[in-house]
Amino acid sequence: METRTEISSLGEFGLIQRINKEIRTQLPDTVRGIGDDAAVIDLGEEFGLLTSDMMLEGIHFDLTFFPLKHLGYKAISAGIADIAAMNGVPRQVTVNIALSNRFSVEAVDELYAGMKVACKDFKVDLVGGDTTSSRSGLIISVSAFGKVKKDKIVYRNTAKPNDLLCVTGDLGGAYLGLQLLEREKQVFLANPNMQPELEGKDYVIQRQLRPEARMDVIYEFDEAGVIPTSMIDVSDGLASDLLHICAQSGVGAIVFEEHLPIDEQTYLAASELNIGAATAALNGGEDYELLFTVSQSAYEKIKNNPKIVVVGYITDQKGQVELHSKGGTRVPLTAQGWNA
Repeated sequence: METRTEISSLGEFGLIQRINKEIRTQLPDTVRGIGDDAAVIDLGEEFGLLTSDMMLEGIHFDLTFFPLKHLGYKAISAGIADIAAMNGVPRQVTVNIALSNRFSVEAVDELYAGMKVACKDFKVDLVGGDTTSSRSGLIISVSAFGKVKKDKIVYRNTAKPNDLLCVTGDLGGAYLGLQLLEREKQVFLANPNMQPELEGKDYVIQRQLRPEARMDVIYEFDEAGVIPTSMIDVSDGLASDLLHICAQSGVGAIVFEEHLPIDEQTYLAASELNIGAATAALNGGEDYELLFTVSQSAYEKIKNNPKIVVVGYITDQKGQVELHSKGGTRVPLTAQGWNA
């Protein structure tokens, strides 16, 4: 009898590792395949960067509260974030969509209106894609292509002991925004006459519905002459994404809880929902900020940038990734990911 292994026994990261183990690249211009934010292709004078992301209705978004225009923007932004994580500049995107018959032409127009705004904001061209029918709601797949100078590309596997661990912006807002929207959805389903209680929560709602890839910081790196030693975008939560860097670089890390950048509105939402703000920052995901390392010598070039916070440092203790809590204790950080 043939053995059946449940995907849930591997989880997201285990499944990726299993797939990667069986894949061998064979073309000389394929520089890097599975395992980073984007594949790397040798274009001669530059490297090309290629990445793709999928978003499924009922898994990644709920159209009960997710405006189609914002969804279109977010789909493009997620792809651009992967290019940013390689220190690259995005150039083109393609979009595939699968639609059920409950969507109108006007709904599709609204979705693509958001994509057009994102393309304008990130200075990219939407150059094609595919459309097909779906029996399970809306499915969006975005592929993004970008470029980076060969001496400026940044990978996940090149962090070094004693590097400073940094993050852009703030964390946890997107997750808490989602929890608030989910709560209000349940209230509405129970009583359609109830008005949503979202006043004063604009910031965390926006972090969920319309996140922005941090291309602004990538351009600032270039102006300041900073090249991170490693980098990843925070799509799965700081803990999971830091574990990717550490596992692939063969290093450990210490993160200081007191240095986690958390917006005041995120703190208020966390308190209201009885969720630890640090937990949301570490495990929430979908912030699309940049988590990166720099050598200590680069500190002078980033210390005055208000968009960047140093949250910890890299150690030589391979696989030992810990949170230094406000109480002074150290606890291991674990990856969340999804289980099917």
